[in-house]
Amino acid sequence: HLHAHCPHRGLDLTAVRHRNRLEWGNAHIRGRLALWRGVLFTGESQFSLYRADGRRRVWRRVGERFADVNVVDQVAHGGDGVMVWAGVCYRQRTQVHFIDGILNAQRYSDEILRPIVVPFIHGHHLMLQHNNARPHVARICTQFLKAENIPVLAWPAYSLNMSPIEHVWDALDRHIRQRVPVPANIQQLHTAIEEEWTNIPQATINNLINSMRRRCVALREANHTRY
Repeated sequence: HLHAHCPHRGLDLTAVRHRNRLEWGNAHIRGRLALWRGVLFTGESQFSLYRADGRRRVWRRVGERFADVNVVDQVAHGGDGVMVWAGVCYRQRTQVHFIDGILNAQRYSDEILRPIVVPFIHGHHLMLQHNNARPHVARICTQFLKAENIPVLAWPAYSLNMSPIEHVWDALDRHIRQRVPVPANIQQLHTAIEEEWTNIPQATINNLINSMRRRCVALREANHTRY
C-alpha cells in the first residue's frame, strides 16, 4: 500500500523552535478570517536560471508524509539568478522588488519598508508579517516600523512553511519554468517574474490566506513530529 510522492522539504527544528512554533499555533488557532485577511504576508525568494529538476520520490503510506525517512532537508539553491521581495494579502498584492546584492537591515528599511510597505499598509489598513531574518528584526527596522505605526504580526522562527507567500513563490516558479521558451538570461528572468507575478490568480492567494486557521490546526496536530 505504498504510493510514490515527492519528499516533504522541512527544516531542522530544535526542541525550542518546535515548542515556540506550537505555542504560536495554539495562540492563533482561533484567529478569525478577519485577522488573516488583514495581514500583508511578505518575504524574499531566490529564482535561478539553471537548476537540476530536483525531483525525488519517496514511497510512503497514508499518514506518513512527515516521517523522518520521507523528509529532505531544504537547502538554498545556487546558480545565476535574482532575489525578489514581494507581499500578498487578501484581494491585493504588492509589486515585486528585485534585490541586487546582499539585503541588509539598512537596505531593507530604505528600499522596501519605506517606499513600499509603509504606503501599502497605511493605504489598506493592514498588519505586516515578515519572518525572523536578521534584516527584518534588526533594531533599525523595528524602530522604523514602530515610528511609522506599522503593526507587526509575531512570527515564530523557522516557520516559512506557515506563510501563504511561500506557496505563492512555488506557484510563481512553476509558471516561470513552464514558459516557452524558458528564460535564458537575467533580463528575461526579470521579465518573466514580473509578468507571471501578475498572472497568478488573486483567488489562489485568497484561498491560501483563508487556510491560515487550518495551518494552525495542522501545526497542533503535528505536535509529536518535528513539523
